[in-house]
Amino acid sequence: MSDQRPDVLALISDQPLDTAAIERFVLAPDKGALVTFRGIVRDHDHGLAVSALDYQAHPDAQRFLEDCCAIVAAGSGLRVAAAHRVGSLVIGDVALVASVAAAHRGEAFAACGQLVDLIKQSVPIWKRQHLADGASEWVGL
Repeated sequence: MSDQRPDVLALISDQPLDTAAIERFVLAPDKGALVTFRGIVRDHDHGLAVSALDYQAHPDAQRFLEDCCAIVAAGSGLRVAAAHRVGSLVIGDVALVASVAAAHRGEAFAACGQLVDLIKQSVPIWKRQHLADGASEWVGL
């Protein structure tokens, strides 16, 4: 990871994501609500059976992910964490973890939802879906 703000944790990794570590980063004694989103590889997409995914990231994807976290942290005043996998993933693997803790559930849900939407819109990570029929397709290009 590059130098980051103390209220932001952002990671692009080719290793399984440690959801507990991401949650520990955002938790504090004054936080009564923890919201964590896990994007999990599913077995279908738009009516087609999917057998696996390959994620590839632009060399600057880490910076984009950090920027997304920093935007949400600055706007909410909360600690924010997100991690995204790259490489080959199978059905059931966690591809994305985003986590926010706040004093109350409303602000935690809102900040986490904003974070996930911003990541999906802004971070240059693409996936190649391997379909059950042997074909493959790129998504997010």
